[in-house]
Amino acid sequence: MSTLDTAQGRARRAGLYVLLVLVAVITAGPLYWLVSSALKNNTQIYSYPPHWIPTELRWSNFTDAWNAAPFGRFFLNSLVVSVVGTAIELCAALLCAYAFVFLPFPGKRWLFMVLLGAMMVPGHVTLLPNFLTIAQLGWVNTWAGLIAPGLGSVFGTFLLRQHMLTLPKEIMEAAELDGAGHLRRLTRVVLPMSRPMVVTVAIVVMVTKWNDFIWPLIVTSSADMRTLPVGLLFLKNQEGYANWGAILAGTVMVIVPVLVVFFLAQRHIIAGLTQGAGK
Repeated sequence: MSTLDTAQGRARRAGLYVLLVLVAVITAGPLYWLVSSALKNNTQIYSYPPHWIPTELRWSNFTDAWNAAPFGRFFLNSLVVSVVGTAIELCAALLCAYAFVFLPFPGKRWLFMVLLGAMMVPGHVTLLPNFLTIAQLGWVNTWAGLIAPGLGSVFGTFLLRQHMLTLPKEIMEAAELDGAGHLRRLTRVVLPMSRPMVVTVAIVVMVTKWNDFIWPLIVTSSADMRTLPVGLLFLKNQEGYANWGAILAGTVMVIVPVLVVFFLAQRHIIAGLTQGAGK
């Protein structure tokens, strides 16, 4: 290898590192500004040029946010909706994906095309039909009303189906010869080999439900049933624009659980994405 080739390779790597650092700064910059502003007083938040480092940590912003709105109830509602909804949706996606891959039935290919077509429909199109259905069932302002419309996961079914198509058929045939039924094959064979992809789908679904704003705003009418994103709107209405420190502190409290879940599961997420890219 010539000296010129070595120099060009080092230059490319240096340029790549600079690009990655720039992307990291652009991505982490708003998050840092949010966290740092949550610890400032209003004078520092509105100051120009901006104070990137708070001169005095104002932890009382978090206390003000917690006391200005029923955040305990908001957390409970978001936790129930996210955990229960994700568990049911993931189970449904696993069963549907397994059926599309390993069960022969008439019209399977056409039904899968219909499901793919459903992915192209914007979610806001179904808001009115979903609300009318929930209202007729008497589930307005209930956990059931918050959870039920999001139980069908076309995205999860699609992603898990594509992954299951890559599994070795010899293992499935061996399990069938050993007398394992479909449920046992799903739980003892497919799930252990699909753990990274299952975790990836679960995280994506959970984050989507945790951050959902429009549907909880429509289907709930009392503060006792609000979720965290809608709770931030409630907090803003309580505090107005005079106390941005409390509003930003409330925003930090909303995003911290999602970040913690992501960091705990990032190994499985990276493995699932790498596994999908390598097939």
